[in-house]
Order: sequence, then structure tokens, then C-alpha cells
Amino acid sequence: MEKLMIKNALNKLGNLRLVLAASVGFPLIFASNAFAQLPAPGAPPPAPGAPPPSAEVERVIVTGSNIPTAEETGPNPVDTYRPQDIEKLGIRNATDLQEFIPQEAGGTVNLNIGNGGDGTIQFNLRGLLPKETLTLIDGKRVAYGSLGVAGFSGGPDINLIPFSMIDHVDILKDGASAVYGTDAISGVVNFFLLHKFRGLEIGGTYGNTNMGASNDMGEWEAWIKAGTGDDKTDIVVAADFWQRTGGLFSRDRNISSNGNFTAWGGLDNRSGNFPGHIGGFVGIRQIPSLFFSANTPPPHSAPNVATSPFYVRVTSTKLNNGNGFFNGTLQGLDGNYVAYNFASVTPNLPPGDRQVYYGSFVRDLCDKYLTVFADFKYARSYFDSSLAAVPFTPDPFHGFAGFPTGDFPTVGPTGPFGISVPIQNAFNPFTVGDTTLVVNGALVPVTTGVRFRGINDTGSRSEKFTYWDQLFDVGLRGEMGEFGDYFKTWNWELGFRYSRNEGQDLSVGEVSQPGLRDALLDTNPATAFNPFGGFFRQNTAAARQAVYVTLHNSGEYELPIYYGTFNGDLFNLPAGPVSFAIGGEYDAPRFTRDRDALNATFNTIGSTDGQSFRVNRDVWGVYEEVRVPFTSPTWNFPGFYSFEVDFAEREEWYSNNTSTVLPSGLFPEVPSAHSRYNAQKPKVSVRWQPLDPKYIGAVTLRGSYTEAFHAPTLGELTPAGSQNFPIVSDPFSTQTEPQIEERVLGNPGLHPEVAYEWTYGIVYSPKWVKGLTLSADWWHIDMRDIVAFPGANTLIVENPPTPGVQQNGPVVFRGLSTIPGEAGPVQLVIDLNQNLSGAILEGLDYEAIYILDSSIFGAGDWGRLTTTVNGTWLSRFEFQPGPNNKRFGIAGTFQPPGATLTNSTPWHRANASIFYDGPADTWMQGFDIGAIVHWIGQYEDDNATLTGSTKLNEPRSGPFGGGGEVRARKVAAWTTLDLIASYTFNLPPPAPAEVPGFAKDGGKNVKMKDGKEKNVMPVSTAEYNPCGWRAWLNGTTISAGLQNVTDEDPPFVGGSFENGYDESLDNIKGRFWYVGIKKRF
Repeated sequence: MEKLMIKNALNKLGNLRLVLAASVGFPLIFASNAFAQLPAPGAPPPAPGAPPPSAEVERVIVTGSNIPTAEETGPNPVDTYRPQDIEKLGIRNATDLQEFIPQEAGGTVNLNIGNGGDGTIQFNLRGLLPKETLTLIDGKRVAYGSLGVAGFSGGPDINLIPFSMIDHVDILKDGASAVYGTDAISGVVNFFLLHKFRGLEIGGTYGNTNMGASNDMGEWEAWIKAGTGDDKTDIVVAADFWQRTGGLFSRDRNISSNGNFTAWGGLDNRSGNFPGHIGGFVGIRQIPSLFFSANTPPPHSAPNVATSPFYVRVTSTKLNNGNGFFNGTLQGLDGNYVAYNFASVTPNLPPGDRQVYYGSFVRDLCDKYLTVFADFKYARSYFDSSLAAVPFTPDPFHGFAGFPTGDFPTVGPTGPFGISVPIQNAFNPFTVGDTTLVVNGALVPVTTGVRFRGINDTGSRSEKFTYWDQLFDVGLRGEMGEFGDYFKTWNWELGFRYSRNEGQDLSVGEVSQPGLRDALLDTNPATAFNPFGGFFRQNTAAARQAVYVTLHNSGEYELPIYYGTFNGDLFNLPAGPVSFAIGGEYDAPRFTRDRDALNATFNTIGSTDGQSFRVNRDVWGVYEEVRVPFTSPTWNFPGFYSFEVDFAEREEWYSNNTSTVLPSGLFPEVPSAHSRYNAQKPKVSVRWQPLDPKYIGAVTLRGSYTEAFHAPTLGELTPAGSQNFPIVSDPFSTQTEPQIEERVLGNPGLHPEVAYEWTYGIVYSPKWVKGLTLSADWWHIDMRDIVAFPGANTLIVENPPTPGVQQNGPVVFRGLSTIPGEAGPVQLVIDLNQNLSGAILEGLDYEAIYILDSSIFGAGDWGRLTTTVNGTWLSRFEFQPGPNNKRFGIAGTFQPPGATLTNSTPWHRANASIFYDGPADTWMQGFDIGAIVHWIGQYEDDNATLTGSTKLNEPRSGPFGGGGEVRARKVAAWTTLDLIASYTFNLPPPAPAEVPGFAKDGGKNVKMKDGKEKNVMPVSTAEYNPCGWRAWLNGTTISAGLQNVTDEDPPFVGGSFENGYDESLDNIKGRFWYVGIKKRF
């Protein structure tokens, strides 16, 4: 029987309606009193011959409101980027845009992340996870990425929106919950596609990293777009193609070339899983002559590893010069003998490609009273995220009974270090097992703790992600003036959108646990799997075919939307019209994940296992918005030159359904479930100009208060389980591997998140400094009941082991300890999605723009300089994992891997730019040159991991004391410089002078209207040859640029496991040059 859960979050309906009534009534009363004291004379008739009144400024809809406005500065802080701005800033793709925006926090995915990247790019404004940033296309939602796993959440993939197809991008830096949906907690990013274009444009760019320390990685993009139309019709078509060739490897830059970061102030993050290794991370190795070969110890030649002459402890004095380690270990130059340097083979910026096709059609059928529109977008993207060869962990025999003894840990729920190999294996060099397993009813002695990685069997494994994305819009809109003068400002729109994202992930070079078990039990040398070979040994073709597999996983996310909107003016007040917008929307998102049979049963090694699931929901929403002008430039009093208030409210009703999840491994069957909840949330925005700009310039004060409500995402609701391998720091055991297995679970019992937000700011353009505009906005977010995982690190710390007792769940599972008095290594953590307590964030967004027009000096026009500074300061980020935990600050820190929220929250991020535009009406008119400085300020490293502290905000210098510990450290500031220059050819038209030979035939007799003939000389003009070089050059733009001119390495981050830097904010491209050309016909 389905479980029904109903939660009601309705509130403040009566209060908001009272506020709306008061807001409309107050100015009416005030206006009546004012008119009684000072009657207004009737408007005089226009004088004869007087010029007609000037045209009204066009009112447009700006992100954050559905009421059109003509104001340049609205009540909501919005940054707008147009294609020409994006080109000037040297932003070449969506990853560049993500890394450029100061409000973007780290911890999300983009195309500069190999291990953990999935080929998508998602915004993460403020660091509250991508799901809290609402990404829109033309003001409406789009489908999320389709390859998300159970329990996790994400957002739409902005990589599927080429810049050649957009009109502009709006970034709203406060919540807009009442207009777009109550889940826009950390902001809104709204991509407006191109719906009007005239002519034809062909363009392309190419860039490469080969001018700096990095090796060759090329990126190219080409596009073509065309548009036609008239005053009734607009048609636009476009196609865009992008490709990254070659990719960059971790070894291409010094900072990421070796997983041993001790020389940088970090830890040795190299892997203990590689051939020739048995036991714990230090453990035992084959003797060097055998290790550095393709040979194998003689089968069944010694009782065990302790008695074999072919194995030796790494700490043996035979292998070092008395410092306790094999030569080169401390520098990471031991030839992989002590630990495996996976960074030598892993791609850092993987190759990929993308193709996008777009079309838009708009037709005015009845003189603006009825307009039909439709558009479509189809995109395909590919991303090849390669990884090091698969490490053989967990143990494929983990489900069988038996416990080893001696120096090796237990065969727990997910197995010990490495794998268990039956003594009967054709290549096992030992004759006595460490323990006995029961396999198919028979007792099988095994050697435990055998390490292996398929370095020579498969080479690097890869995750090949392919996405197919479709977007279709159709609808009607129009004006309502035909119903009377009262409705002349009213507009309506009815429409339907269908958005679908389909994904496929091919995991190449992974291991089948059933296949490996059979191959390890095999006694035939021709077909048995050999995990005891030297570092350069390769298994037979038969063994490789039985063990290694390609896994097929797919997903589909669909989002149909039906909507309707109305907006217009209700009535006029002395200060202007009271405007309104109302609308309704029905969404029906559906998310399906089909997992490979091996993944669904948790029977792979190296892949992220997880269960298949299907989740869907129905969402009904309505919103109301009213804008009331209390004063305006046409009707005001001292201190209130212009003052208006926006009142908005949104109601939403959710009905969720999760499918039955079949039993798998540790997880029992979970029946289907149904849940419902609803919400009603307000938003109030204020725009206030206290003084007439003629006094000190334009001063605008603005602020807003928002209540937000975010229902759990579909991926968070499913009860299906997924596998994860987070990086952890275990304060209770030195035997825990840097990466452990984690099982994460969704939760149908989740309830919605809520947030309370306010912003207030100022925009000032001083009168005495023409061209200068300053703005600052303080923002505050109080978020509660955050849906997230506590995180493996948190769960390990909050579930300490009992001394002398092996920890065996229910949350943390440990193996047996090999060190007396110390807890055993963590092998498995169960992490359930929960409504955590909350987080409080606040900070300051600031911007300064100065446009210096040289003509103000009275010496002619020498061009224009534009200087911009745009940044953010994260003042406060306090997180409380649960009601029994104290809040602690994470602002200005790099969080431990697997942290609940984002893992990178710098205090300061800013960009500064200066551009010069050539003077008009000269050959330099099309010349632009500029420089951009990107700056990320200093912040704290992951000192909890580096120092072993049990408290993130109270790190201590050293994991276990003794004086040899790693010290707490800071991440250095990172500053990079970009240069860009472009020139657009805009040749002057030829002079209409006579040209010899054009009129040599003299005049011609032309018959006039009155029937008489008249001799008319032909007009002598010079024209460009339509196929000549001038015609091809005219309207052509050429550009060139350099990113990271000084080829700076990103700053070292000790908490970054793989490459030694913050991959979501920084990159190792180094100096990147590019050129571009486009031609407009």
C-alpha cells in the first residue's frame, strides 16, 4: 500500500492581501488630499504647429519581474551580459562564464574537471549547490541533466546554450521566488535566445594552450546564423559547432603532475592499489627486480607472503638509506614502488564536442493583437572523461563469510584493502590461506589484501558521456487594446514548452565482480586472472575478456510546461499607473534512470554502482504581482523623488510519485510512495530615488524581502541507493584509505527547504563625474531544512568507534585493525539524504563602471575608455549540519571532500577590466582593445584534512601530534591577466562622384508622365563590386586574445585530492591564445 504524506506550508495569505490593499489604498487617499490642497489645472491644448509629443520609452520585462518597465535601474540587482560584452571579456564558452561570475562558488562541475566531471556545466551561485540556482531559457524552466544518480541533485546544463544563439544573459543576484518559482533561493540565470536577426553571420574561433607550460590542447568553434523578416514576421535559424581536441593531462603542469603533495604542504594522495603490492597502504612489495618487470613469482612457492623470498616490507633497511622509506618515496619519485602516481596518466581537461541547431519563428497575425510564435533547439554533446586504470577494490568476495587474521584487515561488508585470491588460483604464489571463505558451499582458503590495478590490461578507463537535448516552444500572445482604451496596456501570453534531456554513459574498462570471482577461482593458467604479476605484467586475452566490461547506463529527464500570463495597468495614480502581472503554470517533470545490470546489483569494481529508478511529480503554480508607484519624477515631494514598491506572491502545489526500488545487496526492496505538499510565499521589492538627479546625480536605493520554498528534487526523493567514493580524513585511524566506499540513499520522506532572504543596496551616478556608476548590494540568506547528505567525513566524526570493538554499522563499518589500540580502517559509510538544520549566508556585491569619453576635454574625439570593477565579498557562511550541532563558519574555506554543501567558498572574488574603443567616423571606429584581471582572494585550505582536526573551524597542527605533522595553511590568492583586441571593418560608402567611363554614352530620352520625352543624364556613382574584396571585408570582425598572459599556475590546495588545486574555480590551461573571425552579410 502506498504511503501518503501531506505537508502544508501555506502562510501569510491574509496578511499579504491586506498589504496589497493598503498599498493601493494609501496612495489614493494621499492623492485625493494633495489634489484638494492644490487643484491641478487642466492640460492646455497643443499650440498650432507644435511638435508632436515624444514617443514613450519602450517598456520591457527584466529578469526578476513580469511587469514591463522603462527604468534602467530596477528594485532587483541584475547583471546583464550581451554577446558583445561576452566577446569583449574574452569569455569563449560556458565554463569561462561560470568561472568569470564573482557570485559563483566552487564545488560544481564544468568541462575543466576530468575525474568527477560528467560533461555538463552548472551554476552554483553563493555556494548553496546548483539546485538552488534557477536556470531559465527565455524566462522558463528547462530539463535537468539526465545522468544524475539517486540521492543527488543538479541543474540544467548551460553547455547546451551556445553564445552565438543568445540575445543576452541576465543574472539576478537575489531570489525571485514569487515570479519564477519558489526554488530560486540563491539567484536566477536567465538566457534569452535570439528571436530577431537580420542578415547572415558566419564566424569561428580557434585557441590553443601551446604557448605556455601546458602541452597542445586546441578548442575551436564555428557558427552560422541567418535571419529575415519584416514588421510582422521574424525568422531566425542558427547552427553552432564546438570541439576540444587532445585535452590536457595532469602531468602537463608541475602542480598536478604528481599525487604526492608533501613538498607543497599537503599529503601524499597517491594510491596503494597497483600490482606487486600486498597489505595496507605501506604493506609489502615484491622485491624490486620482480616488481619492475612483467614476471610473476613462482606459483605456490611459499606458505605466505611473510615467508616468500620474492616479497619484502617497504620499511626494510634493504630498500632504503636508513630514512625508513624506499628511495624517492618522499618526493614521489619512487617509480610507483611505494605508491602509484595516477596523476601521470589522468586527463585533467578532457576532450569533448557539441553540436547545436536552433530555429525561431514569430508572426503577427492581427496587428499585435494576436501573435503566434514557435522555436526549437536541438543539441548533442560528448565528453570523454578518462580516469586511471581501475583499482581492484572493493573485494569481489565481500559477500561471503570468513574473517582473515594477522596483518590483514577483515573481509567486512565491502572487503578489505585489495582483494581476496583463492589459494587454488593458477598464479597464487602461496600455499596457506590467511582465511577461509565459503564459496558455493565449499571452504576456499584465500590470500587477502592483494592489491591490483589494470594498468597494462586496459590502460586508462573512460566515462564517455553523450547527451541529446531538445527544447520546443509554441504559443500565442497579444495585446488587448481592441477591447477598449482601458486595456491598451494589457498583454497576454499562452504557451507550451517541452524540454527533454537524454543521456548515455559508457564506462569502458571497468571490472565485473562475478567475472573476476570466476577468474580468480580458475586453476587454468590460460584463462585464470593473475593479480600477482610485476608492475608491467599483462593478463592473457581470455582473462581480460572475462573480467573487464563496458557498462551501459542511460537516463531521461522530461519537462512539459503549460503556462499563461497577463500583465498591464490597473489604474492611474498621480505618480503613474498601478501595474500588475498574474500567471499560472503546470509542470510535469519525469526523471528515469536505467542502470546496467551489473551497476544495479552493485557488482562492478571501478564504476559508480546504483539502482534504477523513476520519479515524477505534478506541480501547479500561480503568481500575482503588483507594482505601486507612490511617487515619480512627475509627481513627488522632497525626499521621495521616485518611490515604488513591488508586491508579489506565489502559490505552488506538489504531488510526487516514486517507483518501487528492487532489492540489491545491502538494500531491501522499497515500495512506491506518494507525497504532497504546498506553499505560499511572498516577495516585496522597493525602489527609491530620494533626490532629483539634477542635484547630486542619480541615487537609487533598492531592497527586497523574499520567502522561498524549495521542494526536494526528483533525484533526492527516490529511495534508490548509489555508490560513491569520497575522499575522507579519519581522525580515529591511520589505516583508512584516502578514498572509501559510501552508499548514498534518496529519501521519499524529505520535506521542503525554506529560506528567508533580504537584500538592500544603492546605485549612484554622481553628477560631477560624468560616466561613473557605483553600486553595492548587501544580501542575506537564512536557509533552513536543507536537503543534503551529512557527508562521509561528518558521519565518521559523529560516529566514533568504541575502543576494542570492531565498528559494524549501522552508519560506519570498519575492518579489523592491524595496529594495537587503534580503530580499524573505515570500509563503508551509509549516507541518507536528510533535511539538515540550515545555513546563514550574507555578503556584499559591488560594481563600479566608469566611461570616459575623450570628447569632454574639448580636443576632439580620441575614443572612449571603459573601466569596470565587479566583485563579491562573502562575509558570512555559517552551517549547522543538524539540530544537535553548533553552527560553524565555512566562509573563506576549502571544505573537506564530500562536504555537505559546496567545497569552496572564497571570501573575495572580483574582476577588473579596461577597454578602449576607437573614435567614431574614423578608420579606428571598429577598433577595440582591452585587458581583464581576474582575482580570487586568499582563503583557508582544508585544514581539517591536513591537520586531522575533528572540527572544521578549529584545526590543530597535526593529525596525531609528535612534531612531524602537516601544518594548517592558506590557499594563496590567484590573479590572472587576459588581453583581447578586435577590429570591425566598416568601410565608408563610395563618394557619388562621376567616374570616367560610366556616363560616356551621354544622355538618354526618357518618357515622362505627361507623355513628353526628356533627355536625362544617368546618375554617375561608384559602387563596390558585390563580389570584390571590399564587400567581403566590410562587416568583418577579426579578434585575438590571450588568457592568463603570464602563464600562472593555480594556487596549491592541499584538500584537493587529485590535481592539487581548486578545479571548479581554477584551471591548468595556463597561457591560452585564440583568434576569431566573423562576417556579417
